[in-house]
Amino acid sequence: MGVSAGDVKKLREASGAPMMECKKALEEADGDFEKAFTVLRKRGQAAAAKKAGRTTSEGLIGTYVHPGSKIAVIVEVNCESDFVARNEEFAQLAHDLAMHICAADPKFIRKENIAPEILERERAILREQAAVSGKPPAVADKIVEGRLGKFYEENCLYEQRFIKDTSAATTVGELIATKIAKFGENITVSRYARFKVGERASWDGSENGPER
Repeated sequence: MGVSAGDVKKLREASGAPMMECKKALEEADGDFEKAFTVLRKRGQAAAAKKAGRTTSEGLIGTYVHPGSKIAVIVEVNCESDFVARNEEFAQLAHDLAMHICAADPKFIRKENIAPEILERERAILREQAAVSGKPPAVADKIVEGRLGKFYEENCLYEQRFIKDTSAATTVGELIATKIAKFGENITVSRYARFKVGERASWDGSENGPER
């Protein structure tokens, strides 16, 4: 079916994907905006996977100070070229990620960054909770894995729902994937620090966890 230029423009603004990709996605989804957006997200993730091993030695520092100046975040967002690093949209991404970290307070960048002993400790807690419920072992194991997914979503930056997406449908990882697809370069978050007045700890996103 044919799609209108207005729909293509709307999808372009929502996804950040190139116009032709938006047109193709809408045609594939028979004009359904939500389905087309899902198609673009999947393609973005595929593009991100292909570029995941590429070196990101450029980038910039994003900052955010919450009103009242009680909480502040510094985040390093990397890309492959200085050309992309100087792009206004890339700078906005870095700022948005700093703002997200300020609000969501992630403890890890990715779930792969979680130290094995921390992950096993969390699994042990969840197993004990499942055992108390009296569920059969096979069911308890599924419960543990489901709750572990929730743990990732709450504590890992890439798994968290992006705070500026009011529908809560896009994760930070998916947001970054759409930018990778748009710029054609690998983009990564390498480290961050979150400061809050009155707290000793300054979490930098490393695998060892925050000091208390």
